[in-house]
Amino acid sequence: MRATSRERCTVSGGEVAGILVAVFWAILVSFLAVVLVRLAQTLKATTALVADVTEQAVPLLADASATLRSAQTQLDKVDAIASDVQEVTSNASALSTTVASTFGGPLVKVAAFGYGVRQAIGRRTAGESEPARKASRRTVIVGRTVPSARDRKRNGRSSRGQKD
Repeated sequence: MRATSRERCTVSGGEVAGILVAVFWAILVSFLAVVLVRLAQTLKATTALVADVTEQAVPLLADASATLRSAQTQLDKVDAIASDVQEVTSNASALSTTVASTFGGPLVKVAAFGYGVRQAIGRRTAGESEPARKASRRTVIVGRTVPSARDRKRNGRSSRGQKD
């Protein structure tokens, strides 16, 4: 049936609503199709990325495992060396104590005897009198010989700024 210019085409409200729903449904389906195509592309790219990472991660994990084993072996060796060093240190300490107790006392006595002999010979050869010896006494401080404080006062020197 053809509508002529004289005939009016009448469309009911239900038909208009049906056409609007069909157009809306077509737009919605098209939009969902585009979204699903893009989602499929994203999933393909993600799958490829995961496969590449897996291919690279497996050898890296194997290398890391081998490195850890090597490090553990080295740590075991260092631990053995440290225990040996501790034992050597303990033995050296015991040896030092033994030597000090065995030779220390007699060596101090020999040194004191030698010092006394040297002082006695020095006094005898110099022929110094008792007051002259006391005046020449010096105080020894960690390897240096410093004149006694009485000598400084007697000679008019101050105790500051003077070096021997």
